[in-house]
Amino acid sequence: MKKLIRSLSLLLSLVALTVIVSACGNKLSSRNVYKTDQQSKTITWGVKADTRLFGLLDTKDGKIKGFEVDLATALTKQMFGKDAKAKFIQVTSSTRMPMLKNGNIDAIIATMTNTPERRKQVTFSNTYFFAGQSLLVKKGSSIKNVKDLNKQKGTVLGVVGSDSVENVAKVAPDAKVLQLTDYAQAMTALKSGQGQALTTDNGILYGMSVQNPGYEVTGGTFVSEPYGIAMDKNQTPFRNATNTALAELRANGTYNKLLHKWFHNVKGFDYKEAAKE
Repeated sequence: MKKLIRSLSLLLSLVALTVIVSACGNKLSSRNVYKTDQQSKTITWGVKADTRLFGLLDTKDGKIKGFEVDLATALTKQMFGKDAKAKFIQVTSSTRMPMLKNGNIDAIIATMTNTPERRKQVTFSNTYFFAGQSLLVKKGSSIKNVKDLNKQKGTVLGVVGSDSVENVAKVAPDAKVLQLTDYAQAMTALKSGQGQALTTDNGILYGMSVQNPGYEVTGGTFVSEPYGIAMDKNQTPFRNATNTALAELRANGTYNKLLHKWFHNVKGFDYKEAAKE
């Protein structure tokens, strides 16, 4: 009888825990992010800290700097006033979605491509940067485009959580794939000869080429990669306000100023392509 009572007590405890967790999840999913942020005049953004030009940690002052960081700051002030604050939390390609779903961040602005698969989980703002997938290779490499990877059955390096590797598999099915945790590790792997090319969006690759002069972006773009700000699916007021603020920043010239600030000295960068609406 005592065993039965203990078993029933354990079962009831598990049921209660399930109800509590479920209730917390419902409460989180029903939270009005726009209203909460409007009251606090603060938006918590998920940004990358390993992607030069977009979001890179400055070891001198411990701050993350880049085009997306500056754009998020401008959007925050455009939405909630000059005294509004943008808070930044570091994410990676593999952690950004779980952190958004868990409520650790309000939105993702981290070189995230708007794809049909991702739209099943989140909603996206209008595109703020039009990138395209390309290849980074050592200067003088025999790899000139993605088809060469297929012909040579070479190894292409990518990052976990990115859709770039899947794209390569479609256009170069004979190429081998090696996925690393982040872009710093992927670049190290490329330098050590573990692969013949590193693939991701050309905007990211241009940043790597600036930091590593012995490497270059090649082959043009073979997949369109439009970047959008990701929010939870039920945050329509937040998405609408973000789109309005983005349009206003384009209209008042702030967007182009930020684009010029971060990309004006990048060889091969196409301003018109990146900024098109």
